[in-house]
Amino acid sequence: MEGSPSKTNPEETLSPDLAHRSGVMWLAGEKSGDALAALVLPAVRDRMGGALQYGIGGEAMVRAGLSAWKGIEALSVRGYVEVLRKLPSLLKLRSEVIERARAASPRVFVGVDAPDFNLGVEAELRRSGIPTVHFVSPSIWAWRPERIEKVRAAADLVLLVFPFEQAIYDRAGIPAVYVGHPMAAQIPEKPDSWAARKRLAIDPQGPVFALLPGSRFDEIRWNGPCFLETARKVLRSEPESLFLVPAADEPRRLQIVSQLSGFPDVAARVRIFLGRSHDVLEACDAALIASGTATLEAALYKKPMVVSYRMPALSSIIMQSKGTTSCVSLPNILAGRNIVPEFLQYYAQPQFMAVSLLEQLRPERREALLPVFERMHESLRRDTAALASEAVAGAARRAP
Repeated sequence: MEGSPSKTNPEETLSPDLAHRSGVMWLAGEKSGDALAALVLPAVRDRMGGALQYGIGGEAMVRAGLSAWKGIEALSVRGYVEVLRKLPSLLKLRSEVIERARAASPRVFVGVDAPDFNLGVEAELRRSGIPTVHFVSPSIWAWRPERIEKVRAAADLVLLVFPFEQAIYDRAGIPAVYVGHPMAAQIPEKPDSWAARKRLAIDPQGPVFALLPGSRFDEIRWNGPCFLETARKVLRSEPESLFLVPAADEPRRLQIVSQLSGFPDVAARVRIFLGRSHDVLEACDAALIASGTATLEAALYKKPMVVSYRMPALSSIIMQSKGTTSCVSLPNILAGRNIVPEFLQYYAQPQFMAVSLLEQLRPERREALLPVFERMHESLRRDTAALASEAVAGAARRAP
């Protein structure tokens, strides 16, 4: 979400008796899910007569009206090795969520993304008679297609954010509705880079690059040094380059600052911002991005990009064995072909990434990508808040 995060008390405990079967319980486990849910949560509340919105979410959801009893940090984990390390705490949290939901008996439970955690919770609550909605389909079209059976057992309804997913769920006979991607309505069709640079108080004399190494500790741990080394090599060719880095929160900002201390020759050309990822992407000429939702944001801002990702070797091997596509970034998946370069795992080498990032500055590169990104934007733009709130309210009405 844009702007500096407001201070919240995510550990505040919400007494289950506040719900009285009239509220909506939410569970978002990632920054991206927090941002998506925050855009539709107010519409759900209004459509359901001001019903209490409570559960687990981030600062964006809290600002949108969520009464949070825990923050999303406990769920912000990616990769098999990382999950195994946190498994005891995740299992404890899962039991706590199920217990609280059963005690509160909400009109509907909405799990936002985080399928490895949310689908198990939803299945238990559904068996208890609580209607369940899963917002954002797992990437069954990219890897682990068998998860669609877990979705079938867990969700009374799935809210889809990509248009091609509707046919997959229709064939499987699973109730689902395409609501569009909230960011497509939030991000302007024609970005204004100069206005964004003014908002960020920068006056560059050379190319402007966005560096987005991720929003989690482990993502920045693995991607940050590689991204900064890429910046170092770019500066050898374009010494007036400026690198903008949005940090998801204060701990991640401090983590990036710590990594930057190892690159003193790069530090003077780097600006770190707390939040403000949208301003950073709108302001840049090209971006180096860790694979994830941010790649879609960059596409909606019509920005040429290089996509990269590193993780522990074992996690990478397991994920590759379960993959069904040759690419991982959302722009490539949505386009159905490789339109942006990807440097993954062992191929994430700064010397090659720097060459590719400089290549993105060529005018013909931008001209080739622009119509593709414009069609992508149009296909994702819907009144997501209205469609999603109608669907969630409908799931609640169908409850016994």
